[in-house]
Amino acid sequence: MLYVDQPVWPAHGRKWCHLVSDVSTAELHAFAEMLGAPRRGFDRDHYDIPESKWIAAQWLGARLVSARDISRLLHAAGLRVPKHTLRQPRPAAAQLT
Repeated sequence: MLYVDQPVWPAHGRKWCHLVSDVSTAELHAFAEMLGAPRRGFDRDHYDIPESKWIAAQWLGARLVSARDISRLLHAAGLRVPKHTLRQPRPAAAQLT
């Protein structure tokens, strides 16, 4: 199942919402493509969706939930990817000193 929260997150001169799946990232990517969301909108475990696509996401089947539910659903599905797991390795030159 896919879920979307309210578009209340300001950035780049507009409001954004989050789109998640409680099944798989493959389901999430397929839905985002159908919605017309670019892959660059994917952030670890969710898509950042502009307010202009919010109604379409619901029309295509995403269920409206709270921002708190977004996090809870990702954790329950085992799909939450914490930021700290994506740290970049130090450059090789820095490791030699």
